[in-house]
Amino acid sequence: MLRLRVITALALMAVLLPALFAPGPLPFALLALAAVSAAGWEWARLNTMHAEHPGAQGQTVRPPVDNAAWSLGSGAILAVACLATGYWWPGGPGGSGLWWVAATLWIVGGTWALRAGPAGWGRQPVALRWLLGLVLLWLAWLAMVQARTLGINFLLSILCVVWAADIAAYFGGRAFGRRKLAPSISPGKSWEGVYAGVLGVLVLAQLWINADARWTLDSPSLFTLLDRHLGTALSMLACAALAGLSVMGDLFESLVKRSAGAKDSSALLPGHGGVLDRIDALLPVLPAALALAML
Repeated sequence: MLRLRVITALALMAVLLPALFAPGPLPFALLALAAVSAAGWEWARLNTMHAEHPGAQGQTVRPPVDNAAWSLGSGAILAVACLATGYWWPGGPGGSGLWWVAATLWIVGGTWALRAGPAGWGRQPVALRWLLGLVLLWLAWLAMVQARTLGINFLLSILCVVWAADIAAYFGGRAFGRRKLAPSISPGKSWEGVYAGVLGVLVLAQLWINADARWTLDSPSLFTLLDRHLGTALSMLACAALAGLSVMGDLFESLVKRSAGAKDSSALLPGHGGVLDRIDALLPVLPAALALAML
């Protein structure tokens, strides 16, 4: 399994890096479009294959039929929505208003969903869950494209917030994990892992700010912009909040999978599961990072 994971990761990097460092933003935008479209297909599948659960009056609610055409159509609808947005709104939103709305939706809605748990999520109307997922994925695509337009260094710093938080949380949780974070959603996660993830992001931020000051790059990183706009103390608080949002995104997708009775969002990425399994933590971090960077 480890060998398969490494091979898949290397293949993904071989596709990601040329698109990321291409002279213009179009190759990365198209790669991001393929990723979110696949994630839209996975989202539709997950939200039409729920396990049986007790309804409001105690009756058994049967799972909806897993409709392959509906799932494929959902990915296509998301792709068309993204392409239309890119055509009519090529530069992305001019201000930070949309990103603050998206970040607020994640904070309020994500908190509610995690408190309600897998059973509470499964009781919501399928149409509402389906639409919410496609909207969140559309916002993530738009945020990725705008971040790439602002600069490679800027986008890469946002991606590394999630990667650093995930890696530090994994090792911190394995070494010190005692108190479970959300045992009914993701039994392996601990509060100690969260703290380690936040610390990892704070260390990364300081190192990146120093690198920006030493070398001339194509754009300021997210960390440098936050430091300029907010000062050291508030910028570190903002970085900690982004690390927390990455955990929320990860837990939210785990909740949806547990509600559906699925281990992975799909088997598209051998050894890694599905596309949603790889980008779940990015979904809330991307819009929130843009909102903070544009203060």
